[in-house]
Amino acid sequence: METTHLTQADFSAPAIRVSGPVDYAMYTRFRDQLDAAPQTGLVVVELSTLGGDPEVARMMGEDIRFHSDLVPERRLVFLGKAAIYSAGTTFMSFFHRANRYLTRGTRLMIHERRLIRTLQINGPLTSCIADVEATLNEIKGSIVIQNEGFENLIRGSSVSLEELLKRAPSNWYIEAREAVELGLVEAVI
Repeated sequence: METTHLTQADFSAPAIRVSGPVDYAMYTRFRDQLDAAPQTGLVVVELSTLGGDPEVARMMGEDIRFHSDLVPERRLVFLGKAAIYSAGTTFMSFFHRANRYLTRGTRLMIHERRLIRTLQINGPLTSCIADVEATLNEIKGSIVIQNEGFENLIRGSSVSLEELLKRAPSNWYIEAREAVELGLVEAVI
């Protein structure tokens, strides 16, 4: 993998530009641009988002991982602009740390996944237990997925998983320069 430090000029014409909520519409725009992107050389993926669906972010991230492995002649690089919140940070975590860049003043926001659910218990007792266990299993499974993403994000940084898990419940905002100092991203351009 090419890890040459990039300069501002390298980001002058991103091949992939997406912004707004991380949702299926963003995924479609992202895939269309990824499919049209050059198969060799530097491919910049520019993102600005206030967050959205973490599973869509994981789908986009898996596309980055897959294409990075499939076409090693191509260097996929992340450029975060202004706000990279929640699902945007999840997406960024799929890029190797050496391929993560932010513009000046960009803020990352990391938080735990959210669940909004009303659990109504009504029926025979054994089916009530099954409903409660199903919800508990969903929560436990989501925590495992969340923590896998957190581990991807902090790999190679000075941030421990314990620190991230302590700060994530109350929305951890990280300014671009601090993200570099913590080793979460390569540089600010």
